[in-house]
Amino acid sequence: MNGASASSSLRSAFSYCVQQVRNYDYHHYLCLLELPPHMRKAAFALRAFNVETARAMDVASDPRIGLMRLVWWQEAIDKMYTKKLIEHPTAQALSSVILENKISKGWLKRSVEARINDARREASELPETIEELEKYAEDTVSTILYMTLQAGGIRSTVADHAASHIGKASGLLLLLKSLPYHANRNRHFSYIPAKVAANHDLLMKEGGQSEIHLDSRERLCDAVFEMASVASVHLQKARDLAGTVPAEACPVLLQAVPAQVLLDSLSRVQFDVFDPRLSRGILGIPPLWYQLKLKWYSLRGKY
Repeated sequence: MNGASASSSLRSAFSYCVQQVRNYDYHHYLCLLELPPHMRKAAFALRAFNVETARAMDVASDPRIGLMRLVWWQEAIDKMYTKKLIEHPTAQALSSVILENKISKGWLKRSVEARINDARREASELPETIEELEKYAEDTVSTILYMTLQAGGIRSTVADHAASHIGKASGLLLLLKSLPYHANRNRHFSYIPAKVAANHDLLMKEGGQSEIHLDSRERLCDAVFEMASVASVHLQKARDLAGTVPAEACPVLLQAVPAQVLLDSLSRVQFDVFDPRLSRGILGIPPLWYQLKLKWYSLRGKY
């Protein structure tokens, strides 16, 4: 491949990444538009990678095919770091970002491995504690923020600490929002920890297995509230660090805004994840209102 053709192929790969994020992760797409121009390419490539791995199981007709796709990404990461060409636009864009920005391989691997471990879990197999879901959220969401900070040349322990909390909050809240989807897909509430379910009398034992039985919408709302409260604490901890976070990190941490929007939307519907209002607009609010919120925080250098 000559230089002009390689350059054209790379431009197409980055355009593909932007389109993937716009199509499948719109609330974060709008966040990334608030980044300084020099940070956007890396941010879109990393977020597109997250879209690819997050959707692998959902788009597969057979769970084994979804798992194979995730394993493919795990192997693709190794190839990227040995500069091997991979015929996939997101992988091509990510390879370029890795080369230019020295992205930590461990964070990429950690993200995919968390997805693989989750994919191997039986739908009826519940996480035991909310700490397990916090770890999953950090591995899959916080790592994207860590790498975005790294790609922007931002080396700050405080910013990483804030990113950790924002990722955990965002991950937990998005798992809550996805509960109806997973319940309809496999008839299980796979992301309510057994201990939380037991706290609200939702846990039943059948054939030696623990299952969540939805015989009370009110008790489900109470369980969702308990989990959302943990996310709220993480958001508050992230904001408590705002005074010491470097200014250049704030646009990356702007992703706290959609997490807060979703938390507020859950609160408005009394934490009923089946309320159709949660599916309206962007995370339950009108698109224009969401964009105004983002712009307000962005212009003030806040998150």
